[in-house]
Amino acid sequence: MNKSRFIISKMDCPSEENLIRIKLQGLPCIKHLEFDIAQRLLTVFHECDVQHVEASIIELNLGGSHLDTEIIDHTVFGEHANQRKLLWTVLLINFTFFIVEMSFGWLSKSMGLVADSLDMLADAFVYGISLLAVGATVVRKKQVAHLAGYFQITLAIIGFIEVLRRFFGIEQLPDFSTMIVVSSLALVANSICLYLLQKSKSKDEAHMKASMIFTSNDVIINLGVIIAALLVNWLQSNLPDLIIGTIVFLLVIQGARRILKLAK
Repeated sequence: MNKSRFIISKMDCPSEENLIRIKLQGLPCIKHLEFDIAQRLLTVFHECDVQHVEASIIELNLGGSHLDTEIIDHTVFGEHANQRKLLWTVLLINFTFFIVEMSFGWLSKSMGLVADSLDMLADAFVYGISLLAVGATVVRKKQVAHLAGYFQITLAIIGFIEVLRRFFGIEQLPDFSTMIVVSSLALVANSICLYLLQKSKSKDEAHMKASMIFTSNDVIINLGVIIAALLVNWLQSNLPDLIIGTIVFLLVIQGARRILKLAK
């Protein structure tokens, strides 16, 4: 059996980890995967040529590069009994906050919250596809990936249209206090998800957890919405909210494109 290590420069949160899992689990020669998100390191145990594994990683456009490969004795890898439970937990947290942010986003007239809710939904899709990939056929996995990707893109396009409508129309200012409260709760939820996932990987996770929280795109988005809310109140303009909404919609589309690549 071969043990190969790869640096994944754009792997900075569990979403990228799950995308890699989904991609590589479709290869019958892959026996086990180990992730170190803090170091952006992926270790692959495989029985096929390393170039085959490397090509699949490069297709994800996550900045993957091969470090080294060594031959090891056959190893029996134990599955974590709580893996499915943890995936369900983070899926439900993300989907719950999708509903919360979407609801309060429309009520408070904040496109930033609406866009952030779609980012939470995107994460829920990724975790859901990961759950489906456990014991599911590759064809079924690709069908769900197609559905999730196109659904996200459709929602993001609708969001862009609403941003343009509000930009050229006369709209009431977003409720900045609601934006701050809901985004702060979403920030806590994302931190809990990252903590739970990292806790399952290692007992000594303190520095990894901190690195993941502060480098995660989800956390940056939450902070961006909070800053936009403060600017809305300070400038008495909805422009900061529309700008952060547009940025997040673009990130949602980028995430959807990654999911669609899994369906190829």
